[in-house]
Amino acid sequence: MPSQSVTFTGADGQELAGSLELSDGLPHGAALFAHCFTCGRQSLAAVNVTRALAAEGLATLRFDFTGLGGSEGEFGRDGFVGDVADLVAAARFLVERFGGPLLLVGHSLGGSAVLSAVDEIGEGAVAAVATIGAPADVPHVLERIEGDLAAIRRDGDGHVSIAGRPFAVTRKFVEDALRIDLVAEVARLRVPTMFLHSPLDQTVGVENAAELFAAAMHPKSFVSLDNADHLLLSARDAEFAAGMIAAWARHYLPMPQG
Repeated sequence: MPSQSVTFTGADGQELAGSLELSDGLPHGAALFAHCFTCGRQSLAAVNVTRALAAEGLATLRFDFTGLGGSEGEFGRDGFVGDVADLVAAARFLVERFGGPLLLVGHSLGGSAVLSAVDEIGEGAVAAVATIGAPADVPHVLERIEGDLAAIRRDGDGHVSIAGRPFAVTRKFVEDALRIDLVAEVARLRVPTMFLHSPLDQTVGVENAAELFAAAMHPKSFVSLDNADHLLLSARDAEFAAGMIAAWARHYLPMPQG
């Protein structure tokens, strides 16, 4: 299946780098994938899930959030709110190319971001939302950061370590994460939702999916990913997740035009 390297403009004028996975035939819809915290579009989960969605007939875009991978800008300046703004820009890029509405898919914190982005993208432009291993509590991400967050809130910025990699983050990065009430946002959504989660997830417990599922309005679905790990490192697990998402989303996506 063909894959294209693409770029588009983010909310602050920065160039964001993406990979567009295309089906062999006429796509019956388009999907936008959000990667996990600091992972990038070349993570195994991002590559495997988007290619599997393309194999199911969905033109699927994965991209690097601001300041990660091939994208311009400063990671750590706007944090979660910046990720949501990036998703809005990516959605506009996809709609201009393929029309809408879109399927939104997010992995880990990327799942929280796609849920939070629906209002800004516009529910009319979103057909459905699926998350994989998403935390219900966005401040959960701060637990993965090694550094003096209290000093960053006091001084305005500082350096931290995330998964062994150094980053500079701002007060806004920390305080925006603390302000997000994702469960309340999910309760307001009026689009179909699917929550996929492994009961063995040691990074983001499956109770997060239960909380999000309970808050969501119908139509909603839950899929247990059996023996999958949080990062979805197994191609088999990624393909299973993508197949379930594609089969479910087909009911909500427009039929292909001639």
